[in-house]
Amino acid sequence: MTPHTPLARRLGLGDAIFIGLGSMIGAGVFAAFAPAAAAAGWGLLVGLVLAAIIAYCNATASAQLAAQYPSSGGTYVYGRERLGAWWGFAAGWSFVVGKTASCAAMALTFAAYAAPVGWEKPIAVLAVAGLVLVNYFGVTRTAFLTRILVVASLLVLAVVVAAGLASPSSSVGSPGLFGAGVYGILQSAGLLFFAFAGYARIATMGEEVRDPARTIPRAIVAALAAVVAIYAVVAVVALRTLGPVDLAASTAPLVEVALSGGWDWAAPVVRVGAAAASLGALLALVAGIGRTSLAMAREGDLPRALAAVHPRYRVPHRAELTLGAIVIVVVLIADLRGAIAFSSFGVLLYYFVANLAAFRQEHAVRRFPRWLQVLGMAGCLLLVATLPPLGIAVGVAVLAAGLIGRLVVRRR
Repeated sequence: MTPHTPLARRLGLGDAIFIGLGSMIGAGVFAAFAPAAAAAGWGLLVGLVLAAIIAYCNATASAQLAAQYPSSGGTYVYGRERLGAWWGFAAGWSFVVGKTASCAAMALTFAAYAAPVGWEKPIAVLAVAGLVLVNYFGVTRTAFLTRILVVASLLVLAVVVAAGLASPSSSVGSPGLFGAGVYGILQSAGLLFFAFAGYARIATMGEEVRDPARTIPRAIVAALAAVVAIYAVVAVVALRTLGPVDLAASTAPLVEVALSGGWDWAAPVVRVGAAAASLGALLALVAGIGRTSLAMAREGDLPRALAAVHPRYRVPHRAELTLGAIVIVVVLIADLRGAIAFSSFGVLLYYFVANLAAFRQEHAVRRFPRWLQVLGMAGCLLLVATLPPLGIAVGVAVLAAGLIGRLVVRRR
């Protein structure tokens, strides 16, 4: 058997933090605040903190597992290794369906900021088709492009904050942080969890960073803290400028924040920034789901035909084409809030399995205390239970369909 060639340990703490920022600061910040405001008003700020705490628990679990199982497939692999094939399938299926909804949400976010009124759905469909085609030919985002997108997103957010601070406060009264009740705050946390998508990317760099046992935990804490601070500033400014009601009703809230300050020139800048972040996130999602689908197809947990790798471009082309077709259907039938809720449902269940798998690891390979995994599991289930009812219903139905389908195939 040919031994694996190890990756070069070239990344320091600063590099790992920047990659973490690049994985999190993306289109979610342009999309998630509106549905969160609809659920909790000013209470979305409390929901943001709760989402960040659960994200930290999940990221540490992933970091600990990635150090022991440095393989492609993420929690699909971890679940199979620590808990059994069914748990691995549940994690992989939840990831694939949840991130498929994320693709639809990114396409709809892109269209909300970039398309003329009435053309949002067709433009979103064209975006999906175009980026699936890009991935088909083996072109993925480079680290350099990621850095450019992160810097561009930060600059756009700075413009939004400056414009919002220059505008008068909304005259609409606020019921306060807890006016929407505990349920509304928890629902906003589940929706805002979507904006942290990608934070576990740091956990997968165990073979590429220097002193990973020390670097990865510090990078996770630093990156999450920075992102929470950035999101909190943007959320406060958006709420102050538009008020919870108008923020909840907006399809392009950060553009409206810029316009409220009289900065008409800033609106196109924000639109371009949001569109770039959405396309970057969509491109990465298509590639990531394709690889997880490939791993599942190789094990027979998805149709084995999806395990085909293009002989020239070396990509899982059948998996990505199938994904593209499904995402287009979701774009045509769903709205942004529904896509975010369904995405959060799948991803939260995925990380529940990650926490459970990490909880079962032996003491010799542990890097974090078990109580973090207990908190992560409880948090994931709590946020799932408080998502919008339609998102829960669809999520449960799709999860059940996957489990029943696997049972039928295995019995045959």
